[in-house]
Amino acid sequence: MGKFYNLYFLFMFVLHTSNVNESGKAGSDLDRESLMLAKGCEKWLMTILFIFILLFATGAALKNPYLLLLSILFLSLFVFFIFFFRDPERYGEICETHMLSPADGRVVDIRGRKLCIFMNITDVHVNRSPISGKVISVRHISGSYKPAFFKDSDRNERFITLLETSHGMVEITQIAGTGVRRIRPYITHGDSVFQTQRVGTILFGSRVDVTIPESFGIQVKKWQKVKAGETIIAKIPATGNSR
Repeated sequence: MGKFYNLYFLFMFVLHTSNVNESGKAGSDLDRESLMLAKGCEKWLMTILFIFILLFATGAALKNPYLLLLSILFLSLFVFFIFFFRDPERYGEICETHMLSPADGRVVDIRGRKLCIFMNITDVHVNRSPISGKVISVRHISGSYKPAFFKDSDRNERFITLLETSHGMVEITQIAGTGVRRIRPYITHGDSVFQTQRVGTILFGSRVDVTIPESFGIQVKKWQKVKAGETIIAKIPATGNSR
């Protein structure tokens, strides 16, 4: 059982590091080397770890190979969730003349002044503010749960955050896909947010839409890969003209 206790203490260390920098601010060099996990993931990881412990202990006591095999599957699931809930620091340049991507993933559509970014299951699912501003509203809208890359996913469950910025209103829409169908916003009405700040998490395949003010020129193309808090998606042209 010595290996099991080592795993348990490693897990508790991971949970401790998941609480570092919950405000979303860039941290120290020590924080950069820490394993960051998304807020709210503790319940998922603890549940999977508990099931693993129960199956492993019972299988070992009864010498039941099927229970031991099942425990290995849950251990694999635990490792996958550590990967899925990762929340690495991002160090994009904070600047009022450009907007950064609110999500990891791929630009699947550009609808006028709105970018649609699809996150697959291997992408980081922590979303960040593309620009600094004040939260005017956060609305939850119930809906269906079609795959997030479908155009009909506009009718899915979603959270719509409206930011008041120095360049006008910016709308961030977090859209749930299939699977667990859970969106967890980190901000609320009246909050002031800074560019790159963590604003929420969506579980599993999901989509984030963001509107671009008229003063910005869009800098990305359809199907381009983007990274939250780092990729410049829009910029105020030097001439003052937008695309």
